[in-house]
Formats: sequence, C-alpha cells, structure tokens
Amino acid sequence: MIDFFQDLPRYPFLQYALLTGILASVACGIIGSYVVTKRITYIAGSIAHTILAGIGAARYCQTVYHWEWFQPLYGAILAALLAALIIGVVSMRAQQREDTVIGSLWAVGMAIGILFIYKTPGYSEDLMSYLFGSILMVSPQDLWMILGLDILVVIVAVLFHNQFLALCFDEEFARLRGIRVEYYYLMLLCLTALTVVLLVTVVGIVMVIALLTLPAAVAGELTKQLRTMMVLSTILTVLFTTAGLAVSYGPNLPAGATTIVIAGITYLVVVAGLRLCKKSH
Repeated sequence: MIDFFQDLPRYPFLQYALLTGILASVACGIIGSYVVTKRITYIAGSIAHTILAGIGAARYCQTVYHWEWFQPLYGAILAALLAALIIGVVSMRAQQREDTVIGSLWAVGMAIGILFIYKTPGYSEDLMSYLFGSILMVSPQDLWMILGLDILVVIVAVLFHNQFLALCFDEEFARLRGIRVEYYYLMLLCLTALTVVLLVTVVGIVMVIALLTLPAAVAGELTKQLRTMMVLSTILTVLFTTAGLAVSYGPNLPAGATTIVIAGITYLVVVAGLRLCKKSH
C-alpha cells in the first residue's frame, strides 16, 4: 500500500486511475442510492452485461472497418442506453414478464459481445479486460469522457431529485401528485445505464453491480435520509476504489477484484456490528 502512494506522484497512469475512481464515485454514490432504494439492482445487472455487446461491436468496427472514432466506450454507452430503454418500455407497456425480458437481454447482450470479440482479428486481451476492469489502463481521452458522463449524470440527478425521490419511495403517490412516473422511470434507468458504463472502467462488467450497490447498502445501514445516503455512499466509493488500487498495487493483484473484496468485507462488518449493537441494547 505504501508503494502505491510513493509512486503516485511519479506515474501518470496511477494518477489517471485514482482520478477515474474518484470521478466515477460521484455518480455511483448518487445513482447507487436510487438503485438500492428502488430495488432495481437486477435491472442494472442486465444493463451491465449488455454493455459487452456494444464494446465488442465497437472494437470489431475499429479493426475491420477502420472506424477509429468508434471507441469501445461509445459502444458501451449506446448499448447501455438501448438496454435501459428496452427494459423500461417493456416493464411499462408490454404484457411480457419483466424478469424474462431482463434475463434475455442479460444473456443475449453477453452472447453478442462474445461473438464480436471472437470475430475481431488480433489479440483480444484488452476487450476481455472489460469483464474484470482496466482502471490502470485509462487514457486521458477516457478520463475526459468519464468526466463528461459524470457531469451529465449529476446535473440530471440534482435537477430531478424530488421526482426520483417520489418514484423510489411511493410510485402510486407520485402518480396522484401528477408526476409522469413512466417518463422519470425511463430517465432513472438511463442514468443508471450511464453510471454502469462509468463503473465498468473501474471494476469491469462482472463486478459492476457490487460497486454500484455495496457502498449504497453500507450507507443505507448508517442513515435513513436519501441525501445523506448519497453523500456517504460517494465517500465510501472513493475510499473503496482508492483502497483497492493501493492494496492491489504492491502484490500486483487485479484492482477491480480487490476493490470489491474490500467493499464486501466493509458491508459485512457494518451489518454484523449494527446487529450486535441492537442485540446488546
């Protein structure tokens, strides 16, 4: 851990990784709190795994058709937003079972991504790194894109916080108050999709749901006010991502997996500690 902080001023890639974790933590803290409160973790999971289709398609187009402008991050954004809209429309309008559609998107998105990766000429290690995170490989261009997405997510979440609050806690009451529930539900899903794209860079597709929900779950155990939960969740995510980078640096462990282990242990300790405190009183 000491090695990380000693090398941080000397190596730009470590600085980019730390900045990525901090920037992604802001959107994660806000949207993760909505996701946990609304209990739509399974939807976020489906969106996360559908992203692989967009990443694979982008790299395929780069390699085969020489579309250099079509970065994997762009493909991830398009796939995530499309998945969010499909799930939202189906859950509100169609007669199909929502869990069936979510499960189908989850599987089909992963399958399409794997097919594109398989058919892309050359070595695909960088593509597969999206499954488990590649925070140490973030470029300055990626950092600006992450900052832009982060700003967009935060602005929309702040502007429509009251509507999202009503949607999360009492959907029927929100309808009675004249709030367009379907519209704001789709907006929340799109914000979740963008946040998932941010976090995929940090911990990868496989573990993105853990980072989206664990800090918010810990914060939810410590406070019952949503605004406080968001602030605390953001701080916790910054701590988890920074600790994950620092702990994994010396032993050369995967930073994403290390981050999730730290977050998981913290959650278990907090829950167990609070239960023991309640029993003792």
